[in-house]
Amino acid sequence: LQAAVASAGTFAVGAALPLVAGWFVPITAITWAVTGTSLIVLFVLGAVSARVGGAPAITGAIRVTFWGAFAMAITYAVGRVFSTVV
Repeated sequence: LQAAVASAGTFAVGAALPLVAGWFVPITAITWAVTGTSLIVLFVLGAVSARVGGAPAITGAIRVTFWGAFAMAITYAVGRVFSTVV
């Protein structure tokens, strides 16, 4: 139960911060602001979760950031294929 609550909390924070960043930039910069903020949040949360689990923070941060960026790139590519992103 504790792990589920912690996971839900970090997911909510990780999702909210890029949205907040999108509110404070011009419409032309939203893609870059949300992407950059997402990568920073992934890095921080990856480091925190690695430390809590007893692993080196930098290893966890890099792993989570890499796979998060990979997932964003795949999502973007699929969106381009179906003409849902510009």
